[in-house]
Amino acid sequence: MSLNRKKRSQSTSKKEVELDESLQKNVEYIEETLFHSQDLKKRKIRFNGRDGMILYIDSLTDTQLIRRDVVKPLSQEPEGDLEENLLAVDFQEEKSLASAVEAVIAGHSVLLLDGQRSFFTLGTNATHARSMSEPENESVVRGPHDGFVEQLTINLYSIRKRIESPHLTVRFIEVGRVTKTKLAMVYMRDLANPDLIREIEKRMKSISSDSVISPGYIQEFTEDNPWSPFPQQLSTERPDRAVANLMEGRVAILSEESPTALIVPVTLYAFYQSPDDYHGRWIIGSFVRAIRLMSFLIATHLPALYIATVSFHPEILPIDLIFTIKSTLERVPFPPLIEAMLMELIFELLREAGVRLPSRVGQTIGIVGGLVIGDAIVRAGLVSYSMIIVVALTAIASFLVPSHEMSTAIRLLRFPLMIAAATLGYIGISFGLMIVIIHLCKLQSFGTPYLAPLAPLHLKDMKDVLFRAPIWQMNQRPHDPHPQRKKQQAYSREWNQRDQREK
Repeated sequence: MSLNRKKRSQSTSKKEVELDESLQKNVEYIEETLFHSQDLKKRKIRFNGRDGMILYIDSLTDTQLIRRDVVKPLSQEPEGDLEENLLAVDFQEEKSLASAVEAVIAGHSVLLLDGQRSFFTLGTNATHARSMSEPENESVVRGPHDGFVEQLTINLYSIRKRIESPHLTVRFIEVGRVTKTKLAMVYMRDLANPDLIREIEKRMKSISSDSVISPGYIQEFTEDNPWSPFPQQLSTERPDRAVANLMEGRVAILSEESPTALIVPVTLYAFYQSPDDYHGRWIIGSFVRAIRLMSFLIATHLPALYIATVSFHPEILPIDLIFTIKSTLERVPFPPLIEAMLMELIFELLREAGVRLPSRVGQTIGIVGGLVIGDAIVRAGLVSYSMIIVVALTAIASFLVPSHEMSTAIRLLRFPLMIAAATLGYIGISFGLMIVIIHLCKLQSFGTPYLAPLAPLHLKDMKDVLFRAPIWQMNQRPHDPHPQRKKQQAYSREWNQRDQREK
């Protein structure tokens, strides 16, 4: 019976390797080619007086189908014609071990028999019936609209269907003495730095807590500086984003019962990169990313700049603007710092209420509450109109960050900057900004500088930081994860140069 097989990954070696008569040697070859990935499963059988082995990847294969349509018929009829015993599954006989590896990473299972120089590829691919809903906090305009779910096997399936390579390796680690939480460390064996892999394993195996409930626990146990407000591990619920980072030499950490993957190591700029940047044209992606990075300065510094200007340096404003702002401040009994703190507190209350309430009610509360409370508080003379504008612009800027954790860090950061501005004016803001930059320069994510490739400076990696260069120009992987192979593509517009030469 024929088996319709999809096109294999080009990264798999095309060299034909014939099967050995020894079952053990054939199994060892497949295990070594897949780098002993721990989601590669083996099942012993016996047929026609020969020992046999069924090999498959747990996340890509329907294990119930294997038990029902392969193992059970062979155990009930241990002798005879294999084709007659396996009527319920598609299978194909082949003789190359390289084809066996390709079949396994494509989701098929492989049946090997001792003393036989051929094997059988069985069509037992998994078809997970699951909701392909997109993560609400990482939605995109173009590109895939699926996300991770709470089952680790399905999450590994989503990654393996995007990377059909024997170099994709999975390592399982169990943490939590009581909860026994199952973690999966996923990486590309030929790309990820071996020192990075050992460091991640060391940190995760050192966790001695009774309970590890979610990736948030892993994040706090393993990050370099737990006292920093800035996240040092990127959390994502998008399989395509996780795959993109794996192909750069990074490592993904997934947990059972959680739809979140942690990506390490990362830099500050990774939190401002969105999958939308790469699904559209590079000019649009660069423009939108520049707006996001500008929002970082607005969200952190705009309230502080307003407080410092109104309190200490009104002379830098045009005379007409000074009179306009002064007229709005005449009826306000509080200094600008108290105004800003009051409005920020009200806004945080509305934000938290909108998150906790059902989605439809939450949106209504946010809009109506903001309008009603904002208008009432201005009419009562507690806050000026100019402060309402500043806080609103700050809130909008904080929403532009694709990462929720980085957005939270920015919201916390503007409070000490507002206090510094109310104390020393622009000098206080300068000191606060210097402290933040020094802290960012010292911060690391699994040994990777947080501000790389700006500090330390690495010009070749600047193609995907402040702006996004065309994809056909990104021939090198980023330097910060220290991948084993820097080159990721050749010059991809050779056809254009050839056409020009012909003209």
